[in-house]
Amino acid sequence: MTAIALKKKEEPERAGGKTRLKNHFALRLFKNKIAFISLLFLVFVHIAVFIGPFFWTIHPEKIDPQHVLSGFSAKHPLGTDELGRDVLSRLLHGGRITLLVGFFAMLCTIFVGSFIGAVAGYFGGWLEALLMRIIEAMMAIPNFFLALIALTVLGNSPVMVVLVIALTSWMEIARIVYGETLKWKAQEFVEASVVAGASSFWTLFRHILPQIYPTIIVSGTLSIAGSILTESAISYLGLGIQPPTPTWGNMLQNAQQYIWTNPSLGFVPGAAITLVVLAYNFLGDGMRDALDPRYKR
Repeated sequence: MTAIALKKKEEPERAGGKTRLKNHFALRLFKNKIAFISLLFLVFVHIAVFIGPFFWTIHPEKIDPQHVLSGFSAKHPLGTDELGRDVLSRLLHGGRITLLVGFFAMLCTIFVGSFIGAVAGYFGGWLEALLMRIIEAMMAIPNFFLALIALTVLGNSPVMVVLVIALTSWMEIARIVYGETLKWKAQEFVEASVVAGASSFWTLFRHILPQIYPTIIVSGTLSIAGSILTESAISYLGLGIQPPTPTWGNMLQNAQQYIWTNPSLGFVPGAAITLVVLAYNFLGDGMRDALDPRYKR
């Protein structure tokens, strides 16, 4: 049988294998009740913050002097803040910023960490030694305080917040991808690609990184939770995205002086941060189990 015939025969088998893998992943994730509920909750939250403002049209900066620090009511379901601004509107618009910061920070973190870890693991030698020493040096610095210093010096625009969070949190993913690359580059299909004349970068990005995608996806899911926590902490300290642009973090910062007189001002954004971070962590754990070939339930 010719090589072309063999290739044609293998293609349907590969396609069927990928379909079965996706089906098994979805089934395993569905069986993990906590992960599945977390996924549904996150879908609900994202729909609420990105579509909700089209239905709840009160502007987050609209001041209502007659209803300052009011409680829950039909007009303001989650009450108002110290300036009479609608808390529900600010929660929805602030959720957009917080979730987008977490998502884009995760993308930057994955890109930088995966690239550095894969290059260090595949090429080895002096390049591996240099990159791994950089990773170790970065991990020796308290990331949160480094982020605070960077934002103080470079400014606190949303783009800068995303970049600072990403550039202070890529090291863990780099170490994970580094270890996975070392494992996969010794496999026979990688050696066959090299013998066939494929370039090093082609072999790395075409044959090795696809094997690491599940690990990267799980790490990315957990990275979003970490990025949201970091953004909220930075904003709470007043060094993140500044008012009047609402985020869940600076809503907490504004509410701290009213914690005894109007505790719902702090409870609402605090609960949103806690539940979303927990949901991402549970989802990440569930995805890790579902993507693990040794998974049994």
